[in-house]
Amino acid sequence: MTETAAPPAAARAERDRWIALVVLCAGFLMIILDQTIVNVALPSIQSDLGFSQSSLAWVVNAYLIAFGGLLLLAGRLGDLIGRKRMFLVGLAVFTLASLLCGAAQTQEMLIGARFIQGIGGAMTSAVILGMIVAMFPKPAEQARAIGIYAFVASAGASIGLLAGGALTEAINWHWIFFVNLPIGIATAILSVRLLEHDEGIGLDRGADLPGAVLIVSALMLAVYTIVGTTDHGWDSAQTLILGAVTVALLVGFVAREARATHPLVPLRIFRSRTVTVANLVQALMVAGLFGMFFLGALYMQRVLHYGAIDVGLAFLPVALTIGTLSLGVSARLIVRFGARATLLPGLVLVSAGLVLFQRAPVDASYLVDLFPALLLLGVGAGLSFPSLMTLAMSGATPADSGLASGLVNTTQQVGGALGLAVLATLSTTRSGDLVADGASSASALTSGYHLAWAIGAGLVLAALALTATLLPPGRERANEEPAEVPVRGGRPAYSEEAA
Repeated sequence: MTETAAPPAAARAERDRWIALVVLCAGFLMIILDQTIVNVALPSIQSDLGFSQSSLAWVVNAYLIAFGGLLLLAGRLGDLIGRKRMFLVGLAVFTLASLLCGAAQTQEMLIGARFIQGIGGAMTSAVILGMIVAMFPKPAEQARAIGIYAFVASAGASIGLLAGGALTEAINWHWIFFVNLPIGIATAILSVRLLEHDEGIGLDRGADLPGAVLIVSALMLAVYTIVGTTDHGWDSAQTLILGAVTVALLVGFVAREARATHPLVPLRIFRSRTVTVANLVQALMVAGLFGMFFLGALYMQRVLHYGAIDVGLAFLPVALTIGTLSLGVSARLIVRFGARATLLPGLVLVSAGLVLFQRAPVDASYLVDLFPALLLLGVGAGLSFPSLMTLAMSGATPADSGLASGLVNTTQQVGGALGLAVLATLSTTRSGDLVADGASSASALTSGYHLAWAIGAGLVLAALALTATLLPPGRERANEEPAEVPVRGGRPAYSEEAA
């Protein structure tokens, strides 16, 4: 009887594991949707609540500061108190904050609710990748699961553009937040049932309050400084002073963690060259890509006169291509050839797509001038993102996978914010100079965007150089078990062998 009962039980457990992955991705999709869906509705929000152009930016900035500042801490707390618990609490905070955002009737209420939403978003998304790695330890399964995660990240951005335009035009902007309520509730119910409970390693292993204050302050101030460059410039006294304070806080944090008995962020995670370089490469690639998507949307709206839904449809090939690769092809390539070997051609294609996009004229034809570039970007990103996530999580022990997951998300958010701020500033300056010299608005805007996309291509090429020179060659195969992580002095130690 035991022998006949075992196979169905094993099959059910296997099925539940993949359903749990879908549940995790549903929660992550809600977070990704919210980050892009708001951008489309900003003009309606401005008109309804009476925001000025400068104050309107805080609808986005309030979220980014909380989200980017808390990702690393949330990931580590997930390791300490349990990643499932952190995911569920974050989901509840995010869903409740979405209700407050949708019900907002004043500027202050909306901005405050967006800040709370950022807290919930950080708590939820910081631990997802760590949970996926723990659920799927075998390389072949892990590559496939990470590919699905990468697909949700890319597809969510495109769906957000479409959904934001559709909801805003069909009903009103409040519903871009209300739509999170059924998703959040359904995800929470399924998560309680399907996600395995994990106790965590205990707060006594890393409840470093001074370290937490230093890293959260540093990251929040860093994001605040970056987003503030749009109004104050990179050479302003405010930017330079806040930048110096941010660096001082980061130095203080590193010094604190180096001597703390139970550090919040064990610095051993950076001993793995693979983990460190993969995060640097991701920051550079995301900096180039985020600038392209944001400024590309502006180019389509302000120069080519696309509507909000048209912009979402224009970027759809990128999401579809990433999805096609992430849901199978990339995983098989990673298992067969290794993450590094799959990443290299991906970065080449991303940089080629940016160079091609940089050649788009004022009167661009979508099929001739934009579609080929977007196709290259989609293929390149579809190969690159799963590879980078695999590499960035490769040195994580079970006790530190939440931290590694939070680090991946932090470098992505900070890299994206920094890249966008730099590229947008340089683009605006270039366009302004050309208008002052007598150029037409469309021509000046296009030239400014061209400059930003060229610099974005340079950032991705820098990521390619780091990958080729600093990432150690390695091949992960489906029939290999993950390497054991050596333990020294009672604590897991990161090494290139473990990575």
